[in-house]
Amino acid sequence: MQSSNPVLTRGRGFAAMNPNNTDSLEAAYAAPSAGGVSTGRMTIEDVVMRTGTLFLVLVAVGSVAYGANNGGLAAIGIFGGFILAMVNSFKKSVSPALVIAYAAFEGLALGGISRYYNDIYPGIVSQAVLGTLCAFGGILFAYRSGKIRVTPKFTRIMIGALVGYMVFGLITLFTGFPGGSTGTLIAVAGVALATFFLVLDFDQIEKTIAAGAPRNESWRSAFGLMVTLVWLYLEVLRLVSILRNND
Repeated sequence: MQSSNPVLTRGRGFAAMNPNNTDSLEAAYAAPSAGGVSTGRMTIEDVVMRTGTLFLVLVAVGSVAYGANNGGLAAIGIFGGFILAMVNSFKKSVSPALVIAYAAFEGLALGGISRYYNDIYPGIVSQAVLGTLCAFGGILFAYRSGKIRVTPKFTRIMIGALVGYMVFGLITLFTGFPGGSTGTLIAVAGVALATFFLVLDFDQIEKTIAAGAPRNESWRSAFGLMVTLVWLYLEVLRLVSILRNND
């Protein structure tokens, strides 16, 4: 099974390895625990550290952009972030510098977007951050406890839902986002979709570690996880704004 996150697919980097090799997986699980430095292989600790680094960069740059309250910075962030997302997603070998640069551009984008929403709905940013953390923590617990399992059917449903949601998003660029109860339900669906895509990322990261991916590939995993979390934050931000607007 491959993750639907484009960062973790396309047959590039560690995604080109064969996670279906039962002998390799059993050997990886049975082997004594060792750090990434000593083995040269990726560990969950590596992914956590890289993800934390990227979010520190994003938050630092985002705080500056939030305080500047400059729409131009947000536009630069959106454009630059999109370009680097494409480059990092399809680049054969992962580049930590480009991944960190992506986090910086995302900081510019999210800082400006968050400031715009907060000027309209004071306090909404803290609510969206809390909602994102709760969704992340809840889905991680459900995945680790075995309450949610990644199957081929689950993956097909998620990919199909994503395609439909993307088509809907393109349509709303011209028609506007629906209001009322319809808009609220669609926003809830967006949050749910982004949240469940985290499950696919968790599963792919576990399979990648078991397959013995090089330690440097932890940057790609961290990047892919951040892409989904940023998407989740934006969906939560929109949902909260709709709920507050309806009050």
